[in-house]
Amino acid sequence: MEKWGSVLPAPKLREGDRVAILSPSFAAPGFAPAVHEQAMKRFADVTGLVPVEFPTTRQLGASAEERADDLNAAFADPTIRAVLATIGGDDQITVIPHLDAGLARADPKIFLGYSDNTNLLNWLWSHGMGGYYGGSTQVHLGPGPGIDDIHLASLRAALMTGGELTITDPGESEDFGRDWHDPQALVEYGEREPTEPWTWAGPERVVSGRTWGGCLEVIDQLALADRLPRLEDLRGCILLLETSELIPPADWVKRWVRSLGERGVLEIVHGVVVARPPTSNFEHRPEPGERSRLRDAQRDAVIEEVARYSPEAVVCVGVPFGHTRPQWILPYGGSITMNGTARTISALYN
Repeated sequence: MEKWGSVLPAPKLREGDRVAILSPSFAAPGFAPAVHEQAMKRFADVTGLVPVEFPTTRQLGASAEERADDLNAAFADPTIRAVLATIGGDDQITVIPHLDAGLARADPKIFLGYSDNTNLLNWLWSHGMGGYYGGSTQVHLGPGPGIDDIHLASLRAALMTGGELTITDPGESEDFGRDWHDPQALVEYGEREPTEPWTWAGPERVVSGRTWGGCLEVIDQLALADRLPRLEDLRGCILLLETSELIPPADWVKRWVRSLGERGVLEIVHGVVVARPPTSNFEHRPEPGERSRLRDAQRDAVIEEVARYSPEAVVCVGVPFGHTRPQWILPYGGSITMNGTARTISALYN
């Protein structure tokens, strides 16, 4: 792991550039090809970029070494200018040891992914490269009647246009979409409900910093594998935290955040941005009141633990950048500004 310095720049793309579409975790395109193919068409239509599949993009059960080979091949190919993950999964931690940091650093490319892709984003971050937290061709591009406005705006900014965007609430949210094998998944969203106002805590001040963090269930694994960044490299950061469709109880979230406090992370970051968590999945969908209670419990747990270790940190809970849809794609290793007075968040996509 190298000492953090300036981020190696990855050039923005132009129409006609080639983008690797990879499955570093679960090969969702092989499980539900119709959704994947609609995602590829939409991606090409809205960006003018050329999606390029690799051998394991649709290969269910590909080994960690095979998936790493595809990532290394994409890093090494000068005609590939960005890498998009099709979805997350649960075993990307086994892929990371097979990656070649020299290839990635020799020709930096933009990477987008979230959830289990916290592994890969943290690996890039540890080698002085940024990325973007968010984006899943199988979840945010392929299903439903179209691409959500906030997702498309941040996708274009991350890949092509750059600039600064104000992160807003779309006013509605879904925890999961239609079954991908149902033809209606191609034309209908999942069940959406109104969102609640974000909750702000901490002092009313403005803080900015480069971002690090991700899915708490993966950060837990990174800690056990001894792959977390050094404390000195996290000083002044904006911490991004979210939870997955596993719907961990608030007590688990409290223990994870407390552990970050005991490690010394919370007292040195300037701010914490927490995603709106999913509180239902295909197997279990509580009533609306219970889902609201689960979100509130997680919010209160995070705010309490951050305040315990870092009362000067600015905190915002409920931002749509994680496992719910619509989803903002946010810089990872890039800069976010939290205005605790105006209660706004802005992100740089340069």
